[in-house]
Amino acid sequence: MRAFAFTLAIALFGTAANAQQLDVEFTIIEDDQAAGCAGSIVSGLDPNGDGFLSVRTGPASSYRKLDELRNGDLVRTCARSGAWFGIYYGTPRRTGWVHGNWLIDGAG
Repeated sequence: MRAFAFTLAIALFGTAANAQQLDVEFTIIEDDQAAGCAGSIVSGLDPNGDGFLSVRTGPASSYRKLDELRNGDLVRTCARSGAWFGIYYGTPRRTGWVHGNWLIDGAG
């Protein structure tokens, strides 16, 4: 039974290697009573260039890359460190840090 549960978990959530580990953690506030994370849209990426925004484990380009976002992707910004924003996005929810040059305010 334990092997079945482990296999099911891998099928649903991926391998342990896919689990995200941030070097710089931040808090996600989802409370109707308090200001929480704001909605933003990825925009301004050059489709003739790299065409993606790197999601990193911390607020600098020296941190490890976790993922890539594209123009039009929706994120929620929850933290800020200089020009970098701590975000969450996607289903299942993923977290990371992106440079704010390519984020525009969206619906809150």
